[in-house]
Amino acid sequence: MTKAPAPGRNIDGLAASDAALGLGYHALAPGHIANVVTCLEMREPPPARPGRGFAAPFALVALPQPDVDEYLALYRKVGADWLWYSRLAMPRPDLAAILHHPAVEVFALENAGERVGILELDFRQAGQCELAFFGLAAGAIGAGLGRSLMDAAIARAWAAPIDRFWVHTCTLDHPSAIGFYQRSGFRPYAVMVEVTPDPRLDGLLPRDAAAHVPLLPA
Repeated sequence: MTKAPAPGRNIDGLAASDAALGLGYHALAPGHIANVVTCLEMREPPPARPGRGFAAPFALVALPQPDVDEYLALYRKVGADWLWYSRLAMPRPDLAAILHHPAVEVFALENAGERVGILELDFRQAGQCELAFFGLAAGAIGAGLGRSLMDAAIARAWAAPIDRFWVHTCTLDHPSAIGFYQRSGFRPYAVMVEVTPDPRLDGLLPRDAAAHVPLLPA
């Protein structure tokens, strides 16, 4: 018999159970993965940094009303190694409604026309901006592009009339992610444990994606 979900809180759109997770180890159901989610926010713009824009051949390109298939191709390119799958599981009409909403901004970082990074800002909640998706393809990591992309994200977010800029990251993400966000001016305010079906087992992502996360049979 399935138990009713425990009463919980909604933390920036995430339904979090208030049931205490006891001390010790907790076995997962077959075919599932777990990660620790850290929620971070900034309540005011960070101090200005020396200009570190993108030098040719790199350019940050706005994608107004992006084509869903082209968006998902970039999403996979950037996120497969970190098990990004939420947009892959979303019905196409629902995803299109988000991407084409006037309060959602999508950008691609391009290298001589090749898309190598993604930035998505969500202003749908009044007075706030969510850093919905942010990342670089594997070949673009380590060249300082992440800092320039974050500087662009911060500038774009705080150019709007907001009083809060926030993001979620997790232990499936790049190991430097939390430190990078904190150096950028975000501060942690909540921690949760998320358990989900492994997206590599149902075909949303290739079975060889995210080699740092063991793939166990269902």
